[in-house]
Amino acid sequence: MRITQRQRTAIVEATREIFGDQSTVRLFGSRADDTARGGDIDLFVQIRGVDTKRQEKSRKLSARICAKLGDIFPIDVVVKDDATSGELIHREGMGGILL
Repeated sequence: MRITQRQRTAIVEATREIFGDQSTVRLFGSRADDTARGGDIDLFVQIRGVDTKRQEKSRKLSARICAKLGDIFPIDVVVKDDATSGELIHREGMGGILL
């Protein structure tokens, strides 16, 4: 996993602030691969129930993480709730590293 403990803590804290304590967040994509280089941070957030504001909250989460870290790097957030179909990106995200 190619994120620091500080980044991991900020990601988990921000996810819980925005999506609640029952949410889970996983790191997937190139940053989950120790042999890869560079890359954005891909996060998969899973929540219980249905949240009609999940897209708005995903943008807010990305901004909150950047504000906490003061870093400038792309953060992509994929959110799955009970109403979201299981597309390929969701299956890939579920295989990520639980933070």
